[in-house]
Amino acid sequence: MLTAASAATGLILPTGMAFAQAAPAASPPARGGNAGHYRFRVGDISATVLSDGLIGGPPRVYASDAPEAELQEVLRLAFLPTDRLTLNLNTLLIETNGRRILLEAGAGQTMGPQGGRVFQNLAAIGLRPEDIDVVVVSHTHPDHVGNLRTADGGKAFPRAAVFAPRADWDFFVRNDPDLSYMPVPEDFRRSFAAAIKRSVEPVTNGIELYEAGAEIVPGLTTLPALGHTPGMANFLVQSGNDQLLLTADLAYHPIVNVDRPWVPGPDRDKDTALASRRRIFDMAAADRLLVLGFHYPFPGLGRMLKTDAGYAWVPVGWQF
Repeated sequence: MLTAASAATGLILPTGMAFAQAAPAASPPARGGNAGHYRFRVGDISATVLSDGLIGGPPRVYASDAPEAELQEVLRLAFLPTDRLTLNLNTLLIETNGRRILLEAGAGQTMGPQGGRVFQNLAAIGLRPEDIDVVVVSHTHPDHVGNLRTADGGKAFPRAAVFAPRADWDFFVRNDPDLSYMPVPEDFRRSFAAAIKRSVEPVTNGIELYEAGAEIVPGLTTLPALGHTPGMANFLVQSGNDQLLLTADLAYHPIVNVDRPWVPGPDRDKDTALASRRRIFDMAAADRLLVLGFHYPFPGLGRMLKTDAGYAWVPVGWQF
């Protein structure tokens, strides 16, 4: 395990993917940048996608079983670089029954310097970290828990109750996890594990552990989506007849994991993850659900279309 001092310097893969151990409480506001927040409604629930920025890595990491020539061609046809796949970090703020609930904390800078934007995007809609009542994470990978800790080791959301899946907490936090399944160098795995433990330190004493399937608050239910991690959950937000499904890391990018059936390399149990992906994507397609993909191009909203070959991702039109 890395020491805090050595891990804080970050580890960089040849493609430029990096880990840094502590996330800042805020990132400098971008000058002349684009909006990093997107508002919409789910029935009576006010919802806002808040970007935490970007991460990324070699496309092969996210499409582990893709034939190389086909993977390169798919990326070229989508006008994407063939040596690096950029992923968004789409956290969601919902406001219901007088409470502000953040779904996924985001990465901070645990996975590179382009994360940690959620705080400036909260400020852009007139809110502070102190205004968040609840934070719920789908699983405990660094890009979902990194923002729980400030750079000085404090609670980034000082008033919030934090919920995490019990099976993930047992695997990643209470033990030294075996990450040999991850298709990355060993030093990257060590940094990954260290980043998880360091990120959740400020909330360990008061953590609320849940089993996938539990209702967190009225209108917010967790769905079992196991395989990517031992306890990963998806989220279903419901108000009246309106529903929104958050699919966490069932898929990283629609180009390689929805429109193509390629398997994400970071899935711990790939067969179970595949079964979860098919079950939940089938549900989303059959019920015509609005879907939010955590890593999809911002704002990450669209629908799943069932096709003869599998599925297709259909982004929703931008609402002004």
